Amino acid sequence: MEFGVLGPLEVRTDEGRVVRVPEVKVRMLLADLLAHHGQVVPAARLIEDLWGGSTFTARPTASLQAKVSQLRRALEDAEPGGRELIAHRPPGYVLDVPAAALDAGRFRDLVARARSGTDPVTRAALYTEALALWRGPAFAEFADQPSVRPTAASLEEERLTAVEEHAAVRLELGEHSLLVGELTELVQQHPLREGLRGALMWALYQAGRSSDALDCFNDLRRRLDEELGLTPGPSLEALQQAILRHDPVLARPEPPAPSAAGGQAGPGPAGSASPLVGREQDLRAIRTLLLQRRLVTLTGPGGVGKTRLAQATAESLAGAFGEGTWLVELADAGGLERFAGAEALAEQVMATLGIR
Repeated sequence: MEFGVLGPLEVRTDEGRVVRVPEVKVRMLLADLLAHHGQVVPAARLIEDLWGGSTFTARPTASLQAKVSQLRRALEDAEPGGRELIAHRPPGYVLDVPAAALDAGRFRDLVARARSGTDPVTRAALYTEALALWRGPAFAEFADQPSVRPTAASLEEERLTAVEEHAAVRLELGEHSLLVGELTELVQQHPLREGLRGALMWALYQAGRSSDALDCFNDLRRRLDEELGLTPGPSLEALQQAILRHDPVLARPEPPAPSAAGGQAGPGPAGSASPLVGREQDLRAIRTLLLQRRLVTLTGPGGVGKTRLAQATAESLAGAFGEGTWLVELADAGGLERFAGAEALAEQVMATLGIR
């Protein structure tokens, strides 16, 4: 049985069937055990987490046992042996499953493998696969519960760190054009995060937008001073100086080889970048939709690989369209607010296609 915490709480059988866990308190109990995976959570702690200091029940221990029984029954009904996963070990209970049974465990394993690798293409693919496991904020509906909040916050920090590391590898591969839009969105969400700022500055510089890269740095410096009384860290200061002197270390990598459709990476015909691993089902679904509909929109948290997935889909369908597939960067051209009217949007599309 598999458990999902990188988004809304989710339980699936080994065959992939969704398991219904009824009643909020039972789901809260499961979230508590998942947040403390590998640890025995004392019964007194679980009672406090589920009911707080309220006088909801005169028999708190019996009430907890009832919720544990409901959770065990839901797991057993879904898959034989499921009830054994909720083990009683004095002084409380533990969810007895391996780390690989949690999407958070698989995420951490993939990130660790990406960090230990040496080939940037393989590393980028592993980061892409890891970030694709995220379906929304960790523990979603229970993220504000005191018993879950520290774990949820820790997972979000791990996600953002992985996004920053993924961006650094993709910059090595010359994916600066794709990254500008993705990182701009993330910086807006996390304006004081220096790792994201640094990756965006580097991507902007490689895209030929040195002044925008410096503006990005100056905006962070102003925010840090006004909100925290701090200055950017040494690594970001060094990056700013490297941009000012056009340091060769920041030079754009050689672009990837053209695709079969004769395209190239970045604005213009969509071309190949790093291979996409673990997204075959998504690719098939999008290809099917594209052959049935005029418009398909991909949504999801920043940094999970929406742009890369769209690009891979375009590559796989290159032969189905006589004029090939093209990438029109909207965020790379000053932000989506610029395209409030149809005329500006049409001009950007025409400019990409080379139509006067």
